[in-house]
Amino acid sequence: MGMQVVVERCAGADVHQATLTVCLRLPGEDGERIEELAEFGTTTPDLLALADWLLARGVTQLAMEGTGVYWKPVYYVLEEHVELWLVNAQHVKSVPGRKTDVKDAAWLCRLLECGLLRKSFVPPRPIRELRDLTRYRKALTRDRTAIVNRLHKVLEDAGVKLSSVASDVLGASGRRMLEALVAGTSDPDALAELAKGRLRQKLPQLRKALSARFREHHAFLVGQMLGQLDQLEAAIQALSDRIAAQLVPEEASVQVLCSIPGVHRRTAEVVIAEIGTDMSRFPTARHLASWAGICPGNNESAGKHKHGRITRGSPWLRTALVEAALAACRVPGDLQSLHRRVRARRGNHRAIIAVAHALLVIIHRLLTTGELFVEPSTELIRQRRAEHLLRRAIRQLERLGQRVSVATDGSTVIQPAPAGGIS
Repeated sequence: MGMQVVVERCAGADVHQATLTVCLRLPGEDGERIEELAEFGTTTPDLLALADWLLARGVTQLAMEGTGVYWKPVYYVLEEHVELWLVNAQHVKSVPGRKTDVKDAAWLCRLLECGLLRKSFVPPRPIRELRDLTRYRKALTRDRTAIVNRLHKVLEDAGVKLSSVASDVLGASGRRMLEALVAGTSDPDALAELAKGRLRQKLPQLRKALSARFREHHAFLVGQMLGQLDQLEAAIQALSDRIAAQLVPEEASVQVLCSIPGVHRRTAEVVIAEIGTDMSRFPTARHLASWAGICPGNNESAGKHKHGRITRGSPWLRTALVEAALAACRVPGDLQSLHRRVRARRGNHRAIIAVAHALLVIIHRLLTTGELFVEPSTELIRQRRAEHLLRRAIRQLERLGQRVSVATDGSTVIQPAPAGGIS
């Protein structure tokens, strides 16, 4: 007896850079399922022809794997015509030894037909565009950090110890000194006099730090790097301005997220770009944490629970949450207390992940309710902690064979283990 058909008219597509193979499954005249195969290009005219072909056959759903970037143009053209199912390639592996483009498309179609696929989260177009901007800004920020590190290496090579005296080599004072070095000034006294503000209190140290072997070779390299930094900073600012403009309709959500300890505006922008503001796609905070890859997986064998690693998810969202968790750990409150408790038992790395998970739970709740974050009172934190300790103690006693019951007044009654002792 075959599997039950859930989707009457469906399709599966195996997508590549230049071509895609499509398999349809439709109801036949005698009740049997019929199958059609076709191959299309991936240019926009070809994809529009594919959309017409699907609509002419009454196809309502189409499934394809979300690998690489080749699915994106297909998805963006077809999303207005049929319901698309983007699925994780790891969940739909075909039978080993039977892998071809045609069989991959047919396998996807059969799984979709029987309702055996899980749909991946693809945000709406405004959020996708915002995501492109925030991810590109993050990439440029990393490029800027790499150039700053190279600049430090060149200065060390020349014997310029400016970073040992100034906290920010590229601050107002440091930038003036570097530009003077590039312009040919080598006198330590003249360079030190370019210091501004509190840095002028360190003029003797500056003179020693700027007495170096800064040659024309170093001046050329530093000049090139400063020029690159100017270009990157201008590009990052332009991206930030465009992100702010696109987030005007979601400004209320941004303010809600910024009320959470450790979450600044840039972090809020990344969070909204990665998950959007409509939390109905994630029924619970646990679903969101699982999708984000910020919760540990299950690792149990022979009744023994072992340490579970965090799962794969959005690296962009995870990075933003970890940065926010590091900031939240420095703010007195419930999150800092959580970090200290977990760190004492499982180390700092797992404690940071625990705080990031707690932040994501808070984000899900606040975006669902639209309320601002309110730090729980000390009394409420103590009450929650006491309830947590009580539940853990009850579980430990029950594992030892004791029977524990909680009365209406909050008192507990512990009965001895059954005769025969603990098995």
